[in-house]
Amino acid sequence: MKFGILALLEAKPGKESAVAELLKSAQALARDEAQTVAWYAFQASPTTFGIFDTFADEAGRTAHLQGRIAAALMGKADELLASPPDIRKVDLLAVK
Repeated sequence: MKFGILALLEAKPGKESAVAELLKSAQALARDEAQTVAWYAFQASPTTFGIFDTFADEAGRTAHLQGRIAAALMGKADELLASPPDIRKVDLLAVK
């Protein structure tokens, strides 16, 4: 694993549970992505959520960004999020 994505999401007031449910439902989609090595959805504060995932190569990362999870997230962004998702490509320096 050398490639990752960190996506930070800020829920609109009152939409926190809907964001949490959207992320939980995306787990099934992540399981279907052969090129996604690891996928985590998390909650960092009452209104801040995120996704962190890893890939063996750039092709896997690109496929994920163009895949069903990204489409579902962007399709609900205006309804659920206070601002656009902060999506960052990251390069992994060390992995256990």
